[in-house]
Amino acid sequence: MDLEIAQRIEAGKRAVGAQTALLHREFRRAVSSWKSDGTRVTTADLAISEAILGELKAQFPDDQGFSEESTVAAQPVAATARFCWVLDPIDGTNNYAAGIPYCAISLALLENGVPVYGVVYDFARRTLLHGGPGIGAFDGDDAAHVRSEPPHGNSLIGFHSPYDKALVPQAEPILQQFKIRGLGSSTLHLAYVGIGLLDGVVDHNVRVWDIAAAHAIAIGGGAEVHYLRNNPFPLRQFSLQPPRIHYIAGNAAVCARLRELLRV
Repeated sequence: MDLEIAQRIEAGKRAVGAQTALLHREFRRAVSSWKSDGTRVTTADLAISEAILGELKAQFPDDQGFSEESTVAAQPVAATARFCWVLDPIDGTNNYAAGIPYCAISLALLENGVPVYGVVYDFARRTLLHGGPGIGAFDGDDAAHVRSEPPHGNSLIGFHSPYDKALVPQAEPILQQFKIRGLGSSTLHLAYVGIGLLDGVVDHNVRVWDIAAAHAIAIGGGAEVHYLRNNPFPLRQFSLQPPRIHYIAGNAAVCARLRELLRV
């Protein structure tokens, strides 16, 4: 492994790990408000974002750091550095604020705009998920892999209903064919595919910070990720108002079946 990448992986793990105590302490307690785009933010989101990006900037001053809770990215920012970090300090903020434990800290390391490693703290399972292409996927300290079975009626599919109502008809065959899980965390949906907890995922609504880390973990675990609309990688600019991403993921057979059902 490239030494510069290895150093950043360890730094990313430390930075995320250092925020887990705050995440648990403020669960259901953090003051929350609603942003202009209709999404929720808590004081914990802001504190975690500042702490993680600050720690990484101190160690790697030439790297760029991007967060969903950035206060300096009102306009799109070009991603020009060899290495950049993409952070969602709490994916699943609605769950977090309401006291539902399916939420996560999501930190991705990108090289030349492509995720090479992801670090995700799974709040509900109190476990660090991590991994990347060519490295593998890990559920805590244990190596993990995408499920190998072909799709069947009992396959578990993570699902996020369409934001664009014109896409609602695509949802019906997915709901009819599989057992659906909607956790309220796009990060966990995709990361769980990579470590074999879910068979696949269909999502119409995500932004790059929701899935950058989970993308790396999923690929590391042997999953395929197919972007059907607005492929975010390689990341060329970071915007707080990007187009919504539509993607599917799973093993090759699951992805083929999902594409068939979605007619894409």
